[in-house]
Amino acid sequence: MTTPNAPAPIPRVARPLGLAACIALVMGNMIGSGVFLLPAALAPYGWNAVAGWAITISGALALAWVIARLTVRLPDAKGPPAMIAAAFGPVAGFALGWSYWVSIITANTTIAVAVVANLTPIVPLLGQVPALGVGATLAILWATTALNLRGAQAAGSLQLVTVILKLVPMVVVVVLIVVALSSGSAVVAPFPREGLTLPAVTASAALTLWALLGFESASAAADKVADPTRTIPRATIIGTAATGAIYLFVCSGIALMLPMAEAASASPFAAFVTRYWAPGPANLIALFASISCLGALNGWTLLQGEVPLAMARNGELPVWLGKTDARGTPVRALIVSTVFASLLLIANSLNGLVAIFTAMALLSTSATLWLYLGCAAAALRFRVAIPAGVLGVAYALWTLWGAGLSVSGLSLVLMLAGLPLYWWARRGAKRLPPAQFAEDAAV
Repeated sequence: MTTPNAPAPIPRVARPLGLAACIALVMGNMIGSGVFLLPAALAPYGWNAVAGWAITISGALALAWVIARLTVRLPDAKGPPAMIAAAFGPVAGFALGWSYWVSIITANTTIAVAVVANLTPIVPLLGQVPALGVGATLAILWATTALNLRGAQAAGSLQLVTVILKLVPMVVVVVLIVVALSSGSAVVAPFPREGLTLPAVTASAALTLWALLGFESASAAADKVADPTRTIPRATIIGTAATGAIYLFVCSGIALMLPMAEAASASPFAAFVTRYWAPGPANLIALFASISCLGALNGWTLLQGEVPLAMARNGELPVWLGKTDARGTPVRALIVSTVFASLLLIANSLNGLVAIFTAMALLSTSATLWLYLGCAAAALRFRVAIPAGVLGVAYALWTLWGAGLSVSGLSLVLMLAGLPLYWWARRGAKRLPPAQFAEDAAV
């Protein structure tokens, strides 16, 4: 029984992401544009790159465990920024949440460029005519946004499909590695006589980080996850470990089993398949690389709506961004994020696809590292997963230093640039209860 003045019941928003979809979200966001280019970048480092992979995977697993344990310790915290806010206050939570949102927008620009770049062997005009390449990239950005506007369930379904498809070239390379090694037809680069060197290991580890970003994806989408305190930790650890193992085996195999000139080519996967199978599948490898990037873009697009949505509901961003439609989709946050990504792409359109990719990847990586550092520090603050937290802090600081002072400094400036908006939002509007954010057709 209700009284005439009783508040309207809070609409129940469906949580369509189960364990399989969350694992697909984690792996789909991690396996994106980086892995298909990394063997070329890592080839000069040889066995040092294997050590670099081991360090990066260990750091990622430590940080993934930190986020998983914080999810259990803080079940009401909606994503990593809220965990940091619980530990160090709302200003810290906003600053690192804002930095994370910036990193997602730049990552989406980067990945959309990679989708088009990987299609250039099939459609050369995309790389030869800059305007055509940029136009195709914008079309992909907005098409992915349109899919996510249909709701998390539609985005999650596409994520499952693309994860399966993007694993095809990985499986092909794994089979070829095993066959070549067992038959004795492969020549593996010898271990260097001088042993491993710290500068080479550090440089290769910094290169691998871009490929491992995204293990926090399930936590960032907590509002859409069924049984989050159980599902998110399992999906985070399983997805991170599986992706790290695939990367270590595949990238190291290509870098160590191809001659230097072939491994350092623009398409190392295609070069490997050509040498150990046949030249015909090269275009298929390019197609699957684009599918891989598209799957990552889909997953990150989901997050680029969820992160500002959570911040708006906490009163850290304008209330206008906290509105959702009847399916719980953050329509306004998705559109605003894609507008920013489009402007970022257009502003850098004269630099060419490769230059855009490199600049945006470095900036996105550095911006995300601040969030990882905050999560590790929060774990120490709450005395949760202390060994992993210590390792996570050390790894994040080391990688920020390895990324370069100019890039890390720029990401810090961008983080601080959001503070005026935070203070304006906190002064101009009180925090609203969740019921006031659910509305039909909030556009």
